Amino acid sequence: MADDFNIDRLDEVIHGRMRLGIMAYLAGIGTANFNELKARLQATDGNLSVHLRKLEDAGFVEVTKSFAGRKPLTQATLTDAGRAAFEAYLAELNHWLSRPRADGRL
Repeated sequence: MADDFNIDRLDEVIHGRMRLGIMAYLAGIGTANFNELKARLQATDGNLSVHLRKLEDAGFVEVTKSFAGRKPLTQATLTDAGRAAFEAYLAELNHWLSRPRADGRL
């Protein structure tokens, strides 16, 4: 029954399209460099940076900066807290998808 629906159970940090994409991609591979994420998510440098920062501030992603030769290398890694938050987010969506609708159908 939808009378116990609570929008606050959906993590708003993850819910944004770009952040959800980052989390989903990192959940599958663990770590990705900035250019790989940018290409996979079809993001601009600035847009990706803003969303990575929000995930980093929440403790969901760890961003490390180093050099590969003389080129800067930025990598994002899903943290344990990030994986747990992403799994909880997916579980909440699944909870609502698996409940019978008012017309009795799934």
